[in-house]
Parts: sequence; C-alpha cells; structure tokens
Amino acid sequence: MDTTATGGRVGVIGCGNISKAYAEKLSALQDMTLIACADLDPARAREFAARHHVPLVLTPETLVEHPDVDVVLNLTVPVAHAGVTRAALRAGKHVYSEKPLAIDYADGRMLVDQARERNVRLGCAPDTFLGAGLQTCRELLDAGVIGAPLAANAFFRSSGPESWHPNPEFFYKRGAGPLFDVGVYYLTALVALLGPVSRITGSARISRARREITSQPLAGTWIDVEVPTHVGVIAEHESGPVSTLVASFDVPASRSPYIEIYGTEATLSVPDPNTFGGPVQIRRNGDKDWTDLPLTHANASQSRGLGLADMVRAERNHRPHRASGDLALHVLELMERAIASSDTGRHQTIESRVERPAPLPAGLADDETGD
Repeated sequence: MDTTATGGRVGVIGCGNISKAYAEKLSALQDMTLIACADLDPARAREFAARHHVPLVLTPETLVEHPDVDVVLNLTVPVAHAGVTRAALRAGKHVYSEKPLAIDYADGRMLVDQARERNVRLGCAPDTFLGAGLQTCRELLDAGVIGAPLAANAFFRSSGPESWHPNPEFFYKRGAGPLFDVGVYYLTALVALLGPVSRITGSARISRARREITSQPLAGTWIDVEVPTHVGVIAEHESGPVSTLVASFDVPASRSPYIEIYGTEATLSVPDPNTFGGPVQIRRNGDKDWTDLPLTHANASQSRGLGLADMVRAERNHRPHRASGDLALHVLELMERAIASSDTGRHQTIESRVERPAPLPAGLADDETGD
C-alpha cells in the first residue's frame, strides 16, 4: 500500500526504551511507515535509525514541520508530552502520544481542544485494551455473561522500577509514579469495560522520600521522590459499578489479582491490562472453581502501536478512533482528581465525559481494526 497517499508516514520523537516496541510493530504494518526519528540525544536517534532502517534523522523541531511526516509519534518523557504534542498539532500533524496525555488536566484539555480546532487526530496510549484479553472481556460483559456488573477491584503492585530500569529517575517525578505510569493502564481498562467515571476518591502517600537505584548503569545513585508511591482510588462509574484500584511501588510481593469484575451472576477475572493477551477466567454463582475461557479476539502478543494504526485508519475511513485523546483526557482527570481527593480529603466530581470506545469485531486477524 502507498502510505504517502493514506497518511501513514510516521515520525517518532523520543528514541528511548519504549520506542523499540513501536518500531517493531510499525515494521509489520503494510499501511504505515516509520520515516523519521528525533531525540534530544542525537547519537541515540542515529542508533535508533540504523537499527530500524529509518531514513531521516532530524531534530524534534524540524521533524514536526517536515512535509513528509503525516503523524508524530510522541515517545518523550511525561513532562515533555504536552509541549511536543502542542508543537506537532500547531504544525497540522496528527499526533499519537505515549501516556499520560499531559501531566495535568488543564494542559490535556488544551491539547484536545487544539486538535479539534486544527481538525487533526489526537490519540494516546495505552492501547492494551485493544488486545485479545481485554476485548474478550468486553465481549463477555456486553453479552451479559456475568449479569449486571456491580463492582470491580484492580491491583498494580511492584517494588519499583529502580531495580531493573536503566534510568528510573523519571518514574518518581511529576507525571509518573505508580498511578500515572502504570495505574493508567488499569483505569483505561476499567473505563473501556465499564464506562466513564462520574466521581472519584483517593488516598496517597510517599512512603520513602529517597530511593536507591540498584540497576545498571546507575547503581548506587539516589532518587528524590516527588510523587506518591502508594495510591488507593475509588471510582464511581456512570453506569453504576464502583471500582477500586491500588497502585503501588511499595509492595515486595503480592497474591492479589490484576482486575476482577463482580456481576450479579459471576465474577470475571481480567488479565494484566499492561499486556495484550490473557488469561481470562470466570467463576459463576455456585461454581467451586474458576473456568478458563478462550480468547475471542486477535492481538494476544505485544501490539503497542495498534492504537496508532487504528487512529490512522480511522482518519482514512472517517470514523472515531478508539485510543482517543478524549479517552486519555478522561483518565488523566481521574488520576489528577484522585490525588486532589487525597490532598483535600473530599470526593472529586469528574468534569470530562467520554463514550466507551467501540469494541473490535471478533474474527479479525492480528493488527486489523475492522476497516
């Protein structure tokens, strides 16, 4: 397929850890081409270009203005997301950003409004809710298999990224932490499965003011922690269910599930929302054990970039895209309001509204989005 005629020419800004997964996915998509890359570290951009056969190595400023780039893929650190996205939108480019959309709701709101004013697409990770595991769960919920959903519990638990990430400091700065960096997958999954949230309550703490890096090459370096490292959230969905999320970098070990959704007829065990596959399990009223359910959808393996592909195809076919700026803005507000609730000791009403993203049809092959 001629990507020059279909808007599938992508330029990536930010050639760090996550860029490899996106590059591998884009190389497998016939209707998308990675044509340019940029990074504040020019050597890292050159290395990325050589490894992934990217023809153009540019500066961030020239990439967003380049006439051959249709879509800017923003893989910078969280604190830079809003600025890079704003510049690309101003240049008339479609943008797909890593999460979060911005580090505060006001900036996120401006980005969504700017994209609408410029008549360009704005998308944002995570897109894991488009994977086989969560799409199977969506189909089960929509079919009424567990009856009426009543509540959900979700747990992200970790001892922190300083033991494995080569440069983990940004995880403890504004726009990151366990809620903004990983809890975002859980909240996005809950909104995609149960619908938008109308009110939220949170409680959060910084458990240790400083954390020691034990991974290479920075072992022995200390991080000053700026954001809560343990957060509890209660979210009231407009459709009725109440979800509870615990997101933590302070847990040495745990046996808690990823997500469970409780209905009038059964409990649904939802897989890790930071992945695309299963397993999916159900336990109906009266059952003595859990039953494994087959995955009904494709994309069970690593598929980061599927949301980007869906956005480009949606523009081509004049339909809404699923991993949208509106969805990301709603989840960003949930996270910000949860921390505000902890600070003020009060429930927080949610301003933003979003529809559940359309499900993917069953029976598609990997990387297809129903177009």
